[in-house]
Amino acid sequence: MAVPKRKMSRSNTRSRRAQWKTTAPHLVPCSNRACRQPKPQHVACPSCGQYDGRQVVAPA
Repeated sequence: MAVPKRKMSRSNTRSRRAQWKTTAPHLVPCSNRACRQPKPQHVACPSCGQYDGRQVVAPA
């Protein structure tokens, strides 16, 4: 297994971590025609509780 020979300096560590970026979650409209609220893909709708056309959780 590869092991670093020397400790990475603080400036090198911070410049490497400066490239970490967050992205906004991709939201799609709910497939329920009565709801159409934005929700994450492949997740049950938090407002109506439906996923793929069927009720999977109790609506909030």
